[in-house]
Amino acid sequence: MERTIYNFEQFDRLADDYAHAPLEVQPSGSRGQAVRVGVILNRRSHQNAVETRECEDRSNVTIACPDTRLGIAHELARMAEKGIDLLVISGGDGTVRDVLTMGQPIFGENWPKIAVLPKGKTNALNVDLGSPSDWTLAQAIDAYSKGRTVKRRPLAVRAAGTSNPAMLGFIFGAGSFTLGVDAGQDAHRIGFFNSIAVGVASAWGVLQALFGSDANRWRRGAEMELSYLPSGEAMPHSRHGDPARRNVMLASTLQTMPLDIKLFGKGQEDIRLLVLDHPRRRVMFSVPAILAGWHPRWLSRAGLHHLSAEGFAITLDSPFILDGEHFEGGSYTVELGPELTFVAG
Repeated sequence: MERTIYNFEQFDRLADDYAHAPLEVQPSGSRGQAVRVGVILNRRSHQNAVETRECEDRSNVTIACPDTRLGIAHELARMAEKGIDLLVISGGDGTVRDVLTMGQPIFGENWPKIAVLPKGKTNALNVDLGSPSDWTLAQAIDAYSKGRTVKRRPLAVRAAGTSNPAMLGFIFGAGSFTLGVDAGQDAHRIGFFNSIAVGVASAWGVLQALFGSDANRWRRGAEMELSYLPSGEAMPHSRHGDPARRNVMLASTLQTMPLDIKLFGKGQEDIRLLVLDHPRRRVMFSVPAILAGWHPRWLSRAGLHHLSAEGFAITLDSPFILDGEHFEGGSYTVELGPELTFVAG
């Protein structure tokens, strides 16, 4: 089965259809009223069947189940006009990406607090926030005043050389990472979800990279140019393998990854990147230790780089992944998006 590939033109058109200045709204909670809640619910999301019933008979809750991204923008505007204090996103990482992306022209820099109910097949953001995997709407509303808050900035991904709206998401990957996402989707179809699916996909990719030849698609990677922003300086390459290719690149602003795997180093800040030039077997045999947090200095010389960036530019010849969905290859900039406040359990 072919994977769906999204393109930025879809989102450009949606933004044009709903282009206006961010609404000036006064949150209701500051006026001593009950907390007003807006819920965007993905009715197709795994585990989401009971959420609609929980939202019923709550006068302070506005619920919407939009089927399109333009529908998300319309519903968010309706909620903003009501002065919501808390935006609840009930779905997986892809639903969060779409809501944040379409919310930009609505909220600008004045977002309400956000709670995520992890009802999708993958919920990496919720793992990072530390909320329970069975979090309910009632618990999220209660946490608005009594729970923890966590600040995160998503990645803002934009076609290079344009002023088009950015896509907002938390995990950007390319090269063989796209094959891992495909393997994870296959794992979903046979009943594995969340961290288990990540583990199944990761193990399969490591085995392919270890025992396959350089003709194996898991070892080929992708043609890729990477440079820091704003300097334009090229990111390091060990020269193992083709200097015009990278096997894997992964970028995120999340602090904790599924299964608590230590993809990134302790000193990495802002946008954290992991880049593998070529899957040398010495590195691949070390993967279990690397994922447990063992990051010796020789890894960079061997072609595995732990990098930090305020932003970066990427040009690649194949699709990339943003929070589980495929997007067309090309030239893009990846920078930090708005600071958002998440309510956590």
